[in-house]
Parts: sequence; C-alpha cells; structure tokens
Amino acid sequence: MSHSPQLEILDLRHFSAAQLKSLLRDEADRWQHRLHWDYTRASSMLLEYLDSRILPGFVALRDGRIVGYAFCVTEGSKAVIGDIYALGETESTHNPICDTLLHHLLELLQATPGVDRVESQLLMFPAGALAQPFRARGFRSYPRLFMMSDLKALATHTHPTPPPLPPSVNLLLQSWQPEFYEGAAALIHRCYAGHMDASINDQYRTLHGAQRFLHNIIRFPGCGVFDAESSWVLREADTPSSHPPAIYAILLCSRVRPDTGHITQLCVSPALRGHGLGQTLLEHCASESDQRGLHSLTLTVTEANAAALHLYQRNGFATLHRFEAMVWDESPNAS
Repeated sequence: MSHSPQLEILDLRHFSAAQLKSLLRDEADRWQHRLHWDYTRASSMLLEYLDSRILPGFVALRDGRIVGYAFCVTEGSKAVIGDIYALGETESTHNPICDTLLHHLLELLQATPGVDRVESQLLMFPAGALAQPFRARGFRSYPRLFMMSDLKALATHTHPTPPPLPPSVNLLLQSWQPEFYEGAAALIHRCYAGHMDASINDQYRTLHGAQRFLHNIIRFPGCGVFDAESSWVLREADTPSSHPPAIYAILLCSRVRPDTGHITQLCVSPALRGHGLGQTLLEHCASESDQRGLHSLTLTVTEANAAALHLYQRNGFATLHRFEAMVWDESPNAS
C-alpha cells in the first residue's frame, strides 16, 4: 500500500522495536528540545509494545529507510491516536509524511467495525499542522495550550485574598497517598460533568473512566513519571479512620525531566470553587518543587477554559506552544 512512488506505507506490525529505535531516539531529542520533556521512558515503553506486534499503525519508508511512524490504541469502541512522527517534521504546518501516515490511520480507524469515537492530542504539532486530514474526516478541533512557569518567578506573584471557606468545611493539605485514589477519581468525575474537557477525553464522563484516567497517569509514563511528593490533596480533616477521606481538591504532578515538573491534573470541587483552593495547591506545589531542586513547571489547558487559563496566567505561566485536540464521535452518546 503506497501513497506515492517515493513514499511507501507499510503495516507497523511488520517492524521490530530495533528497526524503529533510531527514529524514536530522534523523536525523544525533539521532545527534549521543544517541550523540555525527557521522552526516553515513554519511548522505552513503546519499544516493548512494538516488539509484541499488537499496535495498529503504519511505518513510512523512503528508499527503504524508515522515516516516520504512527500508531493508535483501542479501548472498546474508542480509539486513541498514540503518536505520529516523521524525521524533520512537526516544526511547521507542512508535514507531508505525517499527513500521509495520518490519512492511512484515520481511514483504518473509521472503517474498523465497532469503533465510533477517535481521540487525538498530538502535543508536538502546532495548531493547524495536521488540520486537513482530520477535518476531511469530520473531526472537531479543540485548541489547547502548553504552558510553562519558572518556579522562582511563580513565587513572586501576589494575589487578592479569596473569600473564606464556610465554617463547616475543615480541610487538611496532604501529599498524595494511595488511599486517596477512589476519592480523587470521584472528584475528577464530578468536576468534569458537563465540562468542555469531557468532550476531549470521554474518560471524564464516567466514574470508571475517571478511575482509568487516574490509573494511567499514576502508573504509566505517557505524561511523565508520577511524582507523589509534588502531588497534593485537600481533604476533609475530620474523617474517621475507618472511612475513606472526602477529597475536595487535587493537584497531581509528574516529573518530565530532572528539573521540570508537569501538572497533569488540577481540579476543585464545584461546591468550593471561588475560595482560592486551586491557588493554594499551585503555590504549595511550586514551593515544595523548588525546595526539591526543580526549576520549572509545565501544564496543558484548553484555550476556551477561561477560568483555568486566568489562574495559570496570573501565576506566571506563559504559553510556549498551541496545539489541537481532535475528536471524531459517532457514538450514541455523542454531545
């Protein structure tokens, strides 16, 4: 199967990890340079999957040399585009090899029986870079921002004092503990009910999905290596020891390189918004991370999420990169 005489597109499952190792090393260098992100652990995990020959996807060859690849994963009726990369591409809106790989991948997924939703967040590509193949197949775009703040600068920002919490609310700030898992997943599900980000990631729509989302960011290195010491929870203080604590706000953080943390989740119970809990968690994460030798924090946020964007901007987070989440949804519950 080929797109042009110069470029040959073959099934990813015909290739071993050893054959793709050089391409993935080049990609990891690009992540380090552009996003201050050590991608080597994620690459190592991907190489293990490649040797299992189970990932759907494609490889691009030119004159017999591997120059690009793309893969996806399926979860029931949903598929997630895991990655697309080609040598010398991603820096601009002109990415002919990646466009070709994406065309084949979308054609495969939309023709797969039982798949009625496809999600994609290709962080390396600037907004508009792969727009044509996605839009030609009916995808909806959600612009997102990759932001960074210097920890020293973040500590210098001052903010107005928020209104006090209701007298009945007594909160305790703690670093992440495994026993917070169920309460944190329930909070995530509650916070994203009807939220725009639930259109981007449908895991937010159900409690089971929120549990899977939390499991993925804690157990797998796709968003960096989970850092329990930089992750914080505001929980109910007066919970009997025999009961799981009620969780009212969380900030989860991963380490994406030795001097950089990445905030993977920040959410506050809808009932307690407007009392500065998000600000409290950000300040505490920044202070503790600085003391542990980190220099900066990064995060991603949906551009239309004005409240979250305002919080980050007033804490010194600056946009380094604008990218797009893409969603195609033909499921019965599509919004």
